[in-house]
Amino acid sequence: MKLINKAKFSATTFAFAAWVSISVGFIDAAPAHAKPPAAPKPAVLSAGAIAVADQYGADTAAQIFRKGGNAVDAAVAVAFTLAVTYPEAGNIGGGGLMTLYVDGKPYFIDYRERAPLAATKNMFLDAQGNVIEGKSLYGGFAVGVPGTVAGMWEAQRRFGRLTWKQVLAPAIKYAREGFIVSEQLARRRAKASQEFAGKTNFDTYFSGMKEGVNFKQPDLAAVLTRIAEQGAKDFYDGKTADLIAASMSGGNGLITKQDLAQYRAVWREPIQADWNGYRIITAPPPSSGGIGLVQLLKMKADLALAFKGVALNSPQYIHLIAEIEKRVFADRAQYLGDPDFYKVPVEQLTSDAYIARRAAEVNVTNPTSLESVRPGLGTSLPEKAETTHFSVVDKWGNAVSNTYTINGYFGSGMVAKGTGIVLNDEMDDFSAKPGVANMFGVVGSDANSIEPKKRPLSSMTPTILTRDGKVSLVIGTPGGSRIFTSIFQVINNLYDFNLPLAQAVGEMRFHHQLLPANTIFWEPYKPIDGDLARQVEAKGYVLKEQAFNGDIQVIRIEGNKPDAVSDPRGRGVAWVIP
Repeated sequence: MKLINKAKFSATTFAFAAWVSISVGFIDAAPAHAKPPAAPKPAVLSAGAIAVADQYGADTAAQIFRKGGNAVDAAVAVAFTLAVTYPEAGNIGGGGLMTLYVDGKPYFIDYRERAPLAATKNMFLDAQGNVIEGKSLYGGFAVGVPGTVAGMWEAQRRFGRLTWKQVLAPAIKYAREGFIVSEQLARRRAKASQEFAGKTNFDTYFSGMKEGVNFKQPDLAAVLTRIAEQGAKDFYDGKTADLIAASMSGGNGLITKQDLAQYRAVWREPIQADWNGYRIITAPPPSSGGIGLVQLLKMKADLALAFKGVALNSPQYIHLIAEIEKRVFADRAQYLGDPDFYKVPVEQLTSDAYIARRAAEVNVTNPTSLESVRPGLGTSLPEKAETTHFSVVDKWGNAVSNTYTINGYFGSGMVAKGTGIVLNDEMDDFSAKPGVANMFGVVGSDANSIEPKKRPLSSMTPTILTRDGKVSLVIGTPGGSRIFTSIFQVINNLYDFNLPLAQAVGEMRFHHQLLPANTIFWEPYKPIDGDLARQVEAKGYVLKEQAFNGDIQVIRIEGNKPDAVSDPRGRGVAWVIP
């Protein structure tokens, strides 16, 4: 099979034998079944496409397409592969959000982690009511009940064309036979090793992960093999569940076998909105990202006169974007949380009338004072930046935009003994104490306080744009609270400034999130410096460096031809696969 390679470095496509199997139902899921061969459908695109965080994920997608799999099969296979080859963020010990467009219809599955049954609102506070430093970041108490396996199982058995064993085969092989460790992964592992030293068992499993080494993970291979044979049942009610619960026993954490057995991924209605001739399909709560993205795009459209003639990334452009973002983050902190616990006013926050009113509050000349910016219906929320995203389109025009996370790089640093599974530190995404800023300087309210079975608020924004019922754009990124502002800027670059896809992704990105007051964060990849910095500061802003501002993975379709780009800031690859 010929690959049109848009990678930043070459990759080898690995061949796997086709495995046929019967999936085993998970708890109260559908009964065991083997998928009958799907009726052939005419292709509507010239090729499929993948944009993903590493070369092994791209190889996996190519294998799945070659076997006749669709975008959902490829997405699930990629997710499990990244759990092996991109362990700093790819995972089966975390959770995430997936936006799908299948046979012309939009879908969304929430497989975000949940707080354990024993979790309490004040679990990270000391006797004086102060936040205990590090308790929500390292070790077993930081871990939320993982959702990735349940989410992948639900998506693939509903929409996949291949068998469950076929989609897990690439990940199993990479775990059993190994993969070559990149410089970036080795560097991140070394930094994590220092951070987790003396706190977790991280080095027991990952000390050998050095650049250029063929790194094997036999415990993880055994877990993936059981999941391939037994479905999600193994992870939530089988041997793997027993091993995870055992790692948490004896005061090492809160998750029990009961927590795992009760976990469910949830199908939700995606947020949809019309903008600029496109239909936006994006993440609903417990993500704040979909609402934030819609507000940003529509508010900017309402301010078209203010933006007229303003050059991209000029001082005035940066000021206007900051004014918009300031109001979006004020709403985010006050109104957003898990919709199963808190009624989120989605329709009001995304209504044209409300957004127009917020746009009218923008000061086009000077930064609005913090005291003057309040949540509009009546300060953002905790989330680390080290997530990962991939975008997939198949030749039938189906699309998947998937963002998943273990929160920080290598999550809590805790590896469930006997599994090789890196467990998340997602409990840090809750508001440990309303009104107190987290590690990103953002604050939250009671809407995101800790409760058993509750899902923490997220910024993950897996997004699909359609036009006339056909997929036009599939996009997403990691980046914590910077996720939807990064996606917003890339979409602006594409559609408002008509930049080519690669240039739109490679342009400067900056970020403002209400707090700290009038602070613009810039990235080393394309810094705000020199005359530009002096002019932005003259407007009354403080400039602050941030290490990371997204790893965009995007596919654009024009006519029947997809184009795919992986962010030059990461080690990802993008392929168009005929």
